[in-house]
Amino acid sequence: MTITTAKWALDDYHCMIEVGLLESRHVELLNGEIIEMPPEGEPHAYYRTEAKDYLKELLGTRVKIREAAPITIPNSASEPEPDIAIVQPLGREYLQHHPYPENVFWLIEFSNTSLAKDLDIKRKAYATAFIPEYWVMNLKTRQLNVFRDPVDGNYASESTLTAGEIRPLAFQDVVVSVQRLLEG
Repeated sequence: MTITTAKWALDDYHCMIEVGLLESRHVELLNGEIIEMPPEGEPHAYYRTEAKDYLKELLGTRVKIREAAPITIPNSASEPEPDIAIVQPLGREYLQHHPYPENVFWLIEFSNTSLAKDLDIKRKAYATAFIPEYWVMNLKTRQLNVFRDPVDGNYASESTLTAGEIRPLAFQDVVVSVQRLLEG
């Protein structure tokens, strides 16, 4: 016997949110499936907040930095909630829709218990949507995994950093200290 799971469309997911069906659940939509998100521990919240503040110092008003807020990927029926999304500063336009892939400069996840999901399902969803850059901060090993150049549903370039500096693809004039991200 083959088991088939029911997939949810973005409109269905938004209806569930509107009527309060998901109100007490911390979930996100990935590839048409509603995925439970683990509770956020103190280290996760700390590093995410510190990184957001640091990136805001570096990037100023050139971007909008969204924390734990959805982005919408229509082609895969996904509405993930990356820990940090560095997006175009479109102001009130985001009252009408969450950022789409073409509005995203890059995404960052801070992983403690969700590392497997972040390195596999989310990485592929972001690459399929042609999000140019995706960083995963592994909080257990204190490593920054950098994925760039989406091709055929995956990233062609992958590197792991524990020190040094990195320049985001969209902002080559900005130098980000890997040490600062890893230490908070």
